[in-house]
Amino acid sequence: MKLAKAMATVAGMTGLSRIAGFVRDILTAAYLGAGPVGDAFFVALKLPNFFRRVTAEGAFSIAFVPLYSKAIENEGRDKADQFASNAFMIMLCTLSVFTVLVMALMPFVIMGIAPGFTGDELRQPLAIEYSRITFPYLLLMSLTALLGGVLNALDRFAPFAFAPVLFNVTLIVSLLLSGYFENAGYAMSWGILAAGVFQLVFLWMAAMRNNVRIRFQKPVLDEKVKRVFKLMGPAMIGAGVMHINLFADLIIASLLDGGSISYLYYADRLNQLPLGVVGIAVGTALLPMLARAMEKEDKSESRNLFNRALEYCLLLALPAAVALAMIPVQLITVLFERGAFTTSDSLMTSNVLAAYAIGLPAYITIKVFSTAHWAHEDTVTPVKISVVATLLNIIMSIILIQFIGVVGIAVGTAIAGWLQFAAHIHYLKDHSSAKLDKQFKLVVGKIVMCSVVMGVGLLGLSLLLDNYIFSDVFLIKVLALGALVVFGIIIYGALILGTRVVKLSDIKKYILKKGT
Repeated sequence: MKLAKAMATVAGMTGLSRIAGFVRDILTAAYLGAGPVGDAFFVALKLPNFFRRVTAEGAFSIAFVPLYSKAIENEGRDKADQFASNAFMIMLCTLSVFTVLVMALMPFVIMGIAPGFTGDELRQPLAIEYSRITFPYLLLMSLTALLGGVLNALDRFAPFAFAPVLFNVTLIVSLLLSGYFENAGYAMSWGILAAGVFQLVFLWMAAMRNNVRIRFQKPVLDEKVKRVFKLMGPAMIGAGVMHINLFADLIIASLLDGGSISYLYYADRLNQLPLGVVGIAVGTALLPMLARAMEKEDKSESRNLFNRALEYCLLLALPAAVALAMIPVQLITVLFERGAFTTSDSLMTSNVLAAYAIGLPAYITIKVFSTAHWAHEDTVTPVKISVVATLLNIIMSIILIQFIGVVGIAVGTAIAGWLQFAAHIHYLKDHSSAKLDKQFKLVVGKIVMCSVVMGVGLLGLSLLLDNYIFSDVFLIKVLALGALVVFGIIIYGALILGTRVVKLSDIKKYILKKGT
């Protein structure tokens, strides 16, 4: 079906980005490790990324894409592109001012987001300098996200999904050139700024190739733009709850021992692989399709899109979460333990990763639930849910760090995810387009069973391969971990085919492109 093809396109590009991201993370661990310079850089990395994900790729996309899709449907491409041009210019003007203001006030910003750095003679000044270099990335990526939203609404998903590959490749190059900078933190900070420029240029060229005409004009606060801002307000919280939780994690972690922020970062990078590939794919592909179906008042199509998206999410999210929880030490050791990243760093990061994995399926499926609300232009309900969950996450994290240190932050985040999951189920129960159908209820039980069996198999094989995974020879470690991963994929694949969760006939249709 069309949704599956769109999701596969986005997931494929996102997967390519994650592979490049792993190479970047391996080099980052080797050059930065989990010390003060690493902590300072990760704060500088998260600051613009937080605003980008919550506002540009979060709230703005949620508000803009359905309205742009409806403008195409009701008024035609010319009017829709005029709307996009006006939104582009308003974003350019407002974010330019905001960026300059934040850069000027950066010492106070760092005091707010990393209070534990205050008085630290190394981490505080580095965080301020790095953040001033990286913060303009927010402006660049916000404009990129607008262009990406336009292309997604036109069912051109590949360019925006490919943009993060450029980001990771640029960061890899910056690390390889770090010898020309004072330290790797400065090299990566300038690399982030350069990546923003490359991504914006790439999306602009892609938009032009698809006959999108963004005009430089005087910005006008018309009714459509006002509608975008009205929807963005509550959506900034509703769409960004995962990132708000992660930002709260950073603030709390800054109060703990040095390296705690780095442990959270490296663990989250692995956790973000399935979250990004599956979550971004379903959110990007589902939102414009669901918005169009609801605009046509096609309840049957809306319900089918909603249920199939949930199925695809759980089909991939559950086994990924089980794998991350079963073999975290093996994954972290092989991927990151070298150079400045020590064995003790691996153990701490592994514990954090296992805790994050508990909440992974919840956060991925929340994207589907939230999309159902957003397609109805209901941004209030997700806000109610996310505000309560975020507050509970902060409270639980503060309590848990007293007993299990930095791992408590990840546990609190995971619990908050499942609380949101339960709340979304409750609030969507009366939505006709978001009711769970018989096929979903039948399939989800099978997916859970297949994931559990795969997890037991992974755990057993990991015990047999431990001597190889923890070998001193890098090639042996990689081959052993590769064998473990391939084994898990084969077992899970055989189980979902054997239980007919996925049918070979459907796969053949998709490969032959007859299923679209």
